[in-house]
Amino acid sequence: MFTLAEVASLNDIQPTYRILKPWWDVFMDYLAVVMLMVAIFAGTMQLTKDQVVCLPVLPSPVNSKVHTSPGNAEVTTEISKTDVAPHREQEGQMTSDESLGTPAVTPDVPLRASHPHTEATAPSPEAKKEKRDPTGRKTNLDFQQYVFINQMCYHLALPWYSKYFPYLALIHTIILMVSSNFWFKYPKTCSKVEHFVSILGKCFESPWTTKALSETACEDSEENKQRITGAQTLPKHVSTSSDEGSPSASTPMINKTGFKFSAEKPVVEVPSMTILDKKDGEQAKALFEKVRKFRAHVEDSDLIYKLYVVQTVIKTAKFIFILCYTANFVNAISFEHVCKPKVEHLTGYEVFECTHNMAYMLKKLLISYISIICVYGFICLYTLFWLFRIPLKEYSFEKVREESSFSDIPDVKNDFAFLLHMVDQYDQLYSKRFGVFLSEVSENKLREISLNHEWTFEKLRQHVSRNAQDKQELHLFMLSGVPDAVFDLTDLDVLKLELIPEAKIPAKISQMTNLQELHLCHCPAKVEQTAFSFLRDHLRCLHVKFTDVAEIPAWVYLLKNLRELYLIGNLNSENNKMIGLESLRELRHLKILHVKSNLTKVPSNITDVAPHLTKLVIHNDGTKLLVLNSLKKMMNVAELELQNCELERIPHAIFSLSNLQELDLKSNNIRTIEEIISFQHLKRLTCLKLWHNKIATIPPSITHVKNLESLYFSNNKLESLPVAVFSLQKLRCLDVSYNNISMIPIEIGLLQNLQHLHITGNKVDVLPKQLFKCVKLRTLNLGQNCITSLPEKIGQLSQLTQLELKGNCLDRLPAQLGQCRLLKKSGLVVEDHLFDTLPPEVKEALNQDISVPFANGI
Repeated sequence: MFTLAEVASLNDIQPTYRILKPWWDVFMDYLAVVMLMVAIFAGTMQLTKDQVVCLPVLPSPVNSKVHTSPGNAEVTTEISKTDVAPHREQEGQMTSDESLGTPAVTPDVPLRASHPHTEATAPSPEAKKEKRDPTGRKTNLDFQQYVFINQMCYHLALPWYSKYFPYLALIHTIILMVSSNFWFKYPKTCSKVEHFVSILGKCFESPWTTKALSETACEDSEENKQRITGAQTLPKHVSTSSDEGSPSASTPMINKTGFKFSAEKPVVEVPSMTILDKKDGEQAKALFEKVRKFRAHVEDSDLIYKLYVVQTVIKTAKFIFILCYTANFVNAISFEHVCKPKVEHLTGYEVFECTHNMAYMLKKLLISYISIICVYGFICLYTLFWLFRIPLKEYSFEKVREESSFSDIPDVKNDFAFLLHMVDQYDQLYSKRFGVFLSEVSENKLREISLNHEWTFEKLRQHVSRNAQDKQELHLFMLSGVPDAVFDLTDLDVLKLELIPEAKIPAKISQMTNLQELHLCHCPAKVEQTAFSFLRDHLRCLHVKFTDVAEIPAWVYLLKNLRELYLIGNLNSENNKMIGLESLRELRHLKILHVKSNLTKVPSNITDVAPHLTKLVIHNDGTKLLVLNSLKKMMNVAELELQNCELERIPHAIFSLSNLQELDLKSNNIRTIEEIISFQHLKRLTCLKLWHNKIATIPPSITHVKNLESLYFSNNKLESLPVAVFSLQKLRCLDVSYNNISMIPIEIGLLQNLQHLHITGNKVDVLPKQLFKCVKLRTLNLGQNCITSLPEKIGQLSQLTQLELKGNCLDRLPAQLGQCRLLKKSGLVVEDHLFDTLPPEVKEALNQDISVPFANGI
């Protein structure tokens, strides 16, 4: 039989699961244990005690005995020889039975003595019988026959319920216990329950939960003290103000966050809780992520709820079934039973009377079992009533939202809601504390505290660097927010915020008086009113990188003193309508507008600031820019860049820009530039960049653009340079790199003001002597050509600071390179073995550092 220790594992639920066991489940578990003990006790008693004891029903004494006269001394009954042996054998059995201590069983007919000579001295047969069986009637059954009859009658005469009640009770109890805890063991629900219990316990014990509730309780108590009559007074040393940098009441863009409690139950925060431990903060952030993923995983089904309902229905049906059939068998258990085993040929008797020794005990145990089952069933019915009385697949945190300032705690549904309802039956404090980790406001506040704890002023100071413009720059990348210590860097010039979705700019930014440039890369920052006023008056340069135009903060369009605006992101035709709603007309001082997008036309809102713009840059991603008529309105534009716009010709709208000084049409599909003759009306045009196109020839009409100082034709398909190019006497920079030019015309000597010449990546094999008449040359790039020798007249270029010769067919370098006083080894791009061909004194001169400052660039 099972022992209590062996079946204890059936009810071995982890202690942490107790929060999901309402009082009725706990009560039913105890009732199941009691039923289990009743079954085990009944089974143990039935196994250790004799089940039944049976005796044969004898005939009446008149017909069952052979009488003799008292006066007769001799009995004339003859006994055949065949009858003597059995009688003797029977006597031997009686003797053996007596020797074993078993009461001897004598036949109804007295046997004749084997030796006649002993009859005279022997007492009478009646005297013998009275002596041997003074209290009962003799039977002809031996011990084995009694055992046989007891076992036969146990199975024939005893009701089946009397025999199997302990086993049935044990089986029923095990089924009920399994039904009660099946949802803890079923794989599809067990995993969810385990995760929920684990997360709930961690959320309950998290220091962040205590801190959030304590801080907001203090804040709420302070507010109630001011607006509610009779509210409790907080201690003076407790600070009730919000964190530094929190939004003011006048700030419409940012909502204040926090967790408030009623004034009747204020929770005072101790000063030591102001800074959350770094480890605790990281654990709390991990909990927020776990809760978010668990909610998404559990809310999509109601399997746990359905399984709990099914097992409750099964237990109720089981209770009804047990009660119905058990009540009918209570009266069937009795002490006396009549047995007719039909084994007369073995025993000589037809009817036996039997007693069931456990009858009274089983009857009492059965009544107790039925009583327990009734209580168990009523609890099951109550559970069903609870399951269908309220919608358990919905859970509202309305009460928590009313008691706290976490008004964004969302209501949950399906299995997530059911688990919270179960937890409420254990202790509602669990769900209240758990609500902290469902609030985005709480999560953002945790991020802010952890962020400020990690990014101190000293750490931020270490990340400040000097950029190319020699300005102090700080770049923050992928943080949960903007640390408060950033705004203590009062000498910062440039602030870059990248991939910070929850960036908030507080009023403290007003102390950064040197800040003039701000970068917002995928960072839709929110600003307070005071901060906006500061940015509006002091910010000069703003870079905004976005995925969709809706990410551009609305306050960007109101920065009246902004000088430079860089917009990088998707501005297709649909979004143009959206951006058009936020007009740029307020940007009255905007001078430079840089748009890197996929425009098909110049947005109308850009033309709103056309009278003020001096530089317009449009970098498309390869989308063809079709409509350019609005460019005519930009009369003050001095620099215009239309890069990667799939232009096939120079747009006619450009010819109206009388103040244009620099035109850049890089990376388009321009094949011909016959329209260049119209540039003669652009009297101020000094720089023309037509690089990275498909231009095959330069028209002679270029000579009409007399004021050109820089001309860029690199990465085209030019095969020759026309003489007209060398009539541009003001030309200072000529770039024809990476074309198919095979010869440099001798007319190049006419460019006396030429300072930078780039012919890298062509097919030039000979350098004309007239080239060295351009004595103002400072940069000469001749790499990747077919030049076989470098003329000695290279020494005439006394101002040369950069010379590129790598990738040619040179076998030596002229010693006259030493006459180029400003040329040093760092500016000489040539193979090492060619450098070794120079005389030692020349190499020594080239290796010397130059102390005379000079400008080296394009």
